[in-house]
Order: sequence, then C-alpha cells, then structure tokens
Amino acid sequence: MSEYTRKSGFRIWSDSPLLWAVVGVLLLSLVYVAPRGATYILIDDNLDTELAPPFALLQEGKALDYRSATVVERLMNGLPRNALRPGLQPLVGLMALLDPLPAYLLHELLVRLAGLVGMYLLLRRYGLPGAGRATLCAALALAWAVLPTYTAYGVSVLGQPWVVLALLNLRRGRGHWSDWLMLVGFALWSSLVLTGLFVLAVAALVLIWDAVRYGQVAWRPVLGVGLLALSYLLVEYPLVYSLLIERQFVSHRVEFDYARLAPGGVGAGLSGAARYFGLGQYHAGLFPRAAPLLAAGLALAYRPASPARQQLAQRLMLSLSILVVVALFCGFYPQLIGVAQRVVPLLRAFNLSRIHFLTPLLWFGVLVLSLRYLPPGRLPLVLVGLQLLIGLGMNPEWTLNVRRLLGRLPATEPTYAAYVAPALFARIQQDIQARTGQRPAQYRVACLGFAPAVATLNGFYTLDAYQNNYPLRYKRQFRPLIAAELAKSPALQTYFDAWGNRCYLFSAELGKNFRVGAFPARVVNEWAFDARAFHRLGGRYVLSAAKLRHPARSGLQLLESRTAPGAYWRIWVYQVRN
Repeated sequence: MSEYTRKSGFRIWSDSPLLWAVVGVLLLSLVYVAPRGATYILIDDNLDTELAPPFALLQEGKALDYRSATVVERLMNGLPRNALRPGLQPLVGLMALLDPLPAYLLHELLVRLAGLVGMYLLLRRYGLPGAGRATLCAALALAWAVLPTYTAYGVSVLGQPWVVLALLNLRRGRGHWSDWLMLVGFALWSSLVLTGLFVLAVAALVLIWDAVRYGQVAWRPVLGVGLLALSYLLVEYPLVYSLLIERQFVSHRVEFDYARLAPGGVGAGLSGAARYFGLGQYHAGLFPRAAPLLAAGLALAYRPASPARQQLAQRLMLSLSILVVVALFCGFYPQLIGVAQRVVPLLRAFNLSRIHFLTPLLWFGVLVLSLRYLPPGRLPLVLVGLQLLIGLGMNPEWTLNVRRLLGRLPATEPTYAAYVAPALFARIQQDIQARTGQRPAQYRVACLGFAPAVATLNGFYTLDAYQNNYPLRYKRQFRPLIAAELAKSPALQTYFDAWGNRCYLFSAELGKNFRVGAFPARVVNEWAFDARAFHRLGGRYVLSAAKLRHPARSGLQLLESRTAPGAYWRIWVYQVRN
C-alpha cells in the first residue's frame, strides 16, 4: 500500500473525494435496478457465453473438481471440466450464492469499485500527487471505473492499476503486506490468457530495462512478478494442468486460421490498426481516445519552449510510439500469424493480439502525463469530465439501461428476463416430461437461431455451445450435423472451420443471426440438417427460434410451438423422427 495510504491508515475510506467517487459509481449503477430481472446486460460474447459455463459447473458440483476424468455433462455431451474457467474466480463464487443475474450485477459493481480505488491510489501516490489534486484524482478514477470493459473477465482491465501500484511500491521500498496481496488478488480476479500473460511479459521487460539502466536488479519487484506468476499457476490450475501436466485433449484452437477470418492486404491492416489506435477493442474498452490526445495537445501548447516542454514531448512521443506499435501489431496480426503459424503451428492456439487489453491503461497514462503539465484549475477537470462522458456514452450496458428506464430500449436488445425467458423454457421442459417421462438429464438438445447458453441457463443439456476451448475431436463429431448448411455458405464455413468457438447449429438462411426474436417470425425454407448424426451424438430435440417450413426433410417432426409473456422468443420444438 502506498505511503499516502499508510500514513492515514484506514482513513483512506474517509477521504472525501474518493468517497464521492464511490458514491458516483453507486449512483450510476442504479440504472441497472429493475424488477424481476428486467434489466439489460451485454449479450454478445457475454450473456451468450460467460454465465452458462459457471452455472453448469455449479449445478453439477464440479467448480473445484479438477480431476482429469471430470466432465460437465450439460455442455457439449460431456465437456472436460478443465476446459472451463477456474472455480476460484469471484464470479463463480458469487454464482454459488446467488442466481446468475444478481451474481453478475454484484460482480460488475465490485469490479468497477475495485478499479476506482486502485486507480485513485495509484494517482494519489505516483500519477498526480499533491494535496490539491485529490478531487482531480477521484474524477479521473471515476472515469476509469466506468469504461466499457467486459467485467465478466473480472479485473483484467480495470484492476491493472493495482499491479502497477504494487510493483512501484516494492521498487521504492521494502513493501507492505498489502502490496503482495494486491498481486495475488489480481491473479485471482483476472484472466491469465486475456491479460495475465501480457502483464507478466511487460512487467518483466520493464524490470530488465530498469536493471540495465541503473546497473542493478530491484529484487523486490522481481519477486512480486514471480508471486504474480505463481498465483496465476495456482488459480488457473485447470488450464495449466490440462495443457502442461497432462494433456487431456487436443483443443479445437489448434485449427484456428486467422488469415482466413480477416481480410488481407496493407489497406485492411492499416484500417485495423487505426481502429485499435483510435478506438481500441470492445472486450477491453471501446472508446475514442479523444480526451488523452486533446490533453496532450493542450499540454504541449501551454508549455513554451523550455526543458519542461522538451521532457513532455519526449515522454509523449515514447508513449504514443508504443501505442502505435501495438496498434499496428494488432491490425496486421491476422496476416502476420497466418504466415507464422505455418512455421510454428502451435501459434494457432494463442491470440497474441490480446495485448490490446493493456492499452486502456496506457491511454490513461497519456492523459495523466498531460494533466501534470497543465495549470491547476478548470481545464484539467474539463478534460477528465470529457473522458467520463465518453466512457459512459460508449458503455452499452449503461446507455441501454438508461434507454430502458425511458421506455426506449430497442426491440433488438432484450432484457435479461426476456432473453433467458425462464417461464417459456420451463414450460417446454414440462411438456417434454409429460410426453415422455424424461427429465433434461435424460436427453440432449441443440438450438437454432438463439444461443445455447439460454438453454443451459434453463437447465437443458446441450450438444452445442459457445466455448473458447473444447476438444477438436468433438468439433469434428459435431460438424456433420451442419455440413450441408456450411456448404451453402462460404462465410459460415470459414466461420466454423477457421474458428469454431461458436459450435452451433447453423442455417445459411439465418447466417450469423443468433438472436431470432419472436416478432417478426422467421421461417427457414430449407434446412439441410443431418438428423442421424445428431441422433448418434445423443440429440433428441432441436429448439428453434425460427419455424422450419419442411421439418420432415430435415429428419424432424414438430412437437409444439410456444412463447410466453415477456419472452423474446417463440420456440418451435422439433423431435428427431424415428
């Protein structure tokens, strides 16, 4: 913990600017409050993938069961447990205590509060020290806390200031127990593959540069990085064990082909690099970098020709050069990896462009550096206020919940209750049980036109899923179900064969529409589905958000069509014909 914090003990929590910032986060979070689950949370790459796996783990009591033979029956006909997230992560713990929605919302609030406090302490100690800047630090920390990052990944982005703070504290002194705890906590609450590997790599490079520059090794931060790495090995034990100790399965990721997934050429690479530089990437935080660039320009304009201006220009040049290099790497990554993976096939399984998860903090570093050279007064607060408005305006969860409160939520963006539709799927389960006497564990389903995560959250056992890691063998078993539909659409064929995280039932007529709502109703005229291959995998029912005009040609027969008040879907239930 910083010297500022130690001197005041736990009085940090009576620090008025920080308390006002905390109140700000709490007030902004009130827009999520809604009766009976009628709140909006991010759907793409979030509700359609991140809540179902921990829910399935907990329903089967396997969150901490890391044995190599353990499988999760509800997912993909028995997905290896160690292909899923660690059971020690806080979101899993909250879902063990609460239903998925309140667990998610509480987790998001805690992530944003942790990001707020971490950034505030870093700014007060190192970024913008001085008694007169407490309000500015609190406002900037609030702007950091509201960034549109995917909080299902924990503090992978918003918690990075804690790592910087801990390592700087260890570098400057003997360190405090809380500095070591910060590093352990970050490993517990973040993702190794999304952020951890890059945090460790960058920290190691900085320490090496530091040792060369000063001619000696700062052992305490080195030990801190070692503790962070060891903590990740313990927390991410399922992943480490399955990859390094006992290779339990060959991942479908070894067949990733990024070159096929993205357009090639210099123009495409430069366009992608410009997006990464100017906007970032939506998982890590998609927002225009206007405030840091404007602050940098004003700081240079304010400072006349002097050693201070030269120093500022050099620091800004270094920072922006790093960001340009990262943007170019990410923009051209699909083309670069397309060449490299021919030489080193293992590179297919890793996405090194995820280094962009570090760029939001780097951009805030540019903003902080510029603010240090601006005169005190309103201008710094105006710039921070601009960043706060940009962060909120680009945060779709927040803006769509505001629109919901105003009665203007788009029809294409359902609330959690409408999307998961528990009453609708409970009735479908009851109907199947009344007809056959079977409970969900005794049959398998797959979904067309909507994410299988919806079925999983409602207790169904699905053959399809959206998973970042699953056995290649299963992908090859699943492909015959949809092979004829993939043959109709080169785009879908590339989407599945060169990527395949969405191991879904595809329809060439629906394309990549995985949110086929009840109104207007969609009809699939011809669906070339292999019902026999589906039956061999254990499949019995297809739950479809679109009506099949000729189900018999797909080897299916219609059992019923259902919807429910408030549900986003109308579901047609088809059974495999004998």
